[in-house]
Amino acid sequence: MGVDAKTGMNNVEVSDAAAKRIAKIVAAEPGKSALRVSVEGGGCSGFSYKFDLVDQPNDDDIVIEKDGARVFIDDLSLVYMGGSVIDFVDDLMGQSFQIRNPNAVASCGCGTSFSI
Repeated sequence: MGVDAKTGMNNVEVSDAAAKRIAKIVAAEPGKSALRVSVEGGGCSGFSYKFDLVDQPNDDDIVIEKDGARVFIDDLSLVYMGGSVIDFVDDLMGQSFQIRNPNAVASCGCGTSFSI
C-alpha cells in the first residue's frame, strides 16, 4: 500500500456502539486503559483479528479516541486495516466486536479472519 499510517490516510473508525462497549469494558478492568486490535497470520481465511485489553500504547501504535474509549493499533496491522470500521454488534447471534474491512476479499463465517 505504501501509505504512512501516521498521516491518517489509513484511518480506522470506531463506531458509537464499539466506543461505548470499549469504555464499559475498560472501566471494569483495573489497570487497563484501552483495547488493542491487531492483525495476525492464521485463521481460516489467512489473517485474524486479535483483541486485547492493555494499559499503554507501544511506540508504533496509533491511538484512536472516541467518547471516552481508546483503541491502539500498531503500524503493521494498520496496513491491513486501513479504512476499516470497528463495530460492536449485539444481536440474536450474540455480542461481538466486528471489523468491517474494505480490504478483505474473503472472510470466514465467524467474522474474525479474512484474506486480502
